Amino acid sequence: MTMPKRRIRLALLYGGRSAEHPVSVVSARSVTEALDPDRFEVVPIGITRDGAWMLPAKPPLELTAPEGGLPEVEAAGTAVALRPERHAAALAPLGAGGAQAPDLALDAVDVVFPLLHGPYGEDGTVQGLFELADLPYVGSGVLASALAMDKAMAKVVLAAAGIEQAPYLVVRAGEWRADPDGVYARVGGQLAYPVFTKPARLGSSIGITKVKAPEALADGLEAAFAHDAKVVVEQGLTARELECGVLGNEAPEASVVGEIVPGHEFYDFEAKYLDDAAKLVIPAPVPDAVAERVRTLSLRVFQALDCAGLARVDFFYEEASGRVVVNEVNTIPGFTPRSMFPMLWAASGVSYSDLVAKLVDLAVQRHAASADKR
Repeated sequence: MTMPKRRIRLALLYGGRSAEHPVSVVSARSVTEALDPDRFEVVPIGITRDGAWMLPAKPPLELTAPEGGLPEVEAAGTAVALRPERHAAALAPLGAGGAQAPDLALDAVDVVFPLLHGPYGEDGTVQGLFELADLPYVGSGVLASALAMDKAMAKVVLAAAGIEQAPYLVVRAGEWRADPDGVYARVGGQLAYPVFTKPARLGSSIGITKVKAPEALADGLEAAFAHDAKVVVEQGLTARELECGVLGNEAPEASVVGEIVPGHEFYDFEAKYLDDAAKLVIPAPVPDAVAERVRTLSLRVFQALDCAGLARVDFFYEEASGRVVVNEVNTIPGFTPRSMFPMLWAASGVSYSDLVAKLVDLAVQRHAASADKR
């Protein structure tokens, strides 16, 4: 008699402390819907905005959104404390009055799928925890996650690899407070308006401002400093926005190329998640040579940053010059119904459910390969 194959216990980690918290919740809902229940047993682990880890009373599919907004992790359910141990991390539920309840050990979880966009999730923090716990997890490791999250540092690495980018400079909060005139001079001397001010370590277009003239620079910087003490000021380009998905570990593959046609002045948070102003065009209506250039560069970027599992690489394409330059890299791209990454792979012949399963397989393969080298 053949014993039935055990389902894979997959922990979905979502929510988190960053400003991208609600995007993470929507991603978790979408991934939960896509998982094959015959193959996967889902263990949802929500993190509140305050950083509390929860075995939630309501799983992602049951969370509702306020009108005009996105859902969030509710501070209801079993509170848990995360303790790294030698070969596993134990989730210890807290009983009434803080009394310790029997452990629910994550060594019973086969794979972790972190769907934490932004700081404290996409930046190498939880990846380091999973490495300590010796747990397979979806996506890039500590170094690649940290580099890709920090736009300023990613630019340094990509420049060293000879990959072209838009001109930029970095402004720190202390520098701006101490010498605003010097910052104005530096921006005006090195870049031409319009420029974009971006928090160095955030995504989903949160805190980004298109600054059209010097008198608007202060507002743009303050909007970015509200999210990060380090800001990238980047040259605005007259260009189309192209994106490409990468999937794999040692031998990654690139998806077809897509284009974002913003309905707003640029592809901001509202256009991404709250309205239908932006259009995602797949495949992008660009010459074959441009599409192939984007796909080739995507793989180069993925490997230069030492990424694994998945990434979405964003580009600017200047039609007038034919130039393609890298914008940024997302190691945990959005998995919402409107997200470009799963749509790119669907157009490349990989369905949403197959894509999620493939990512879990890649996590297991990478963990096994790492264990073999210890």
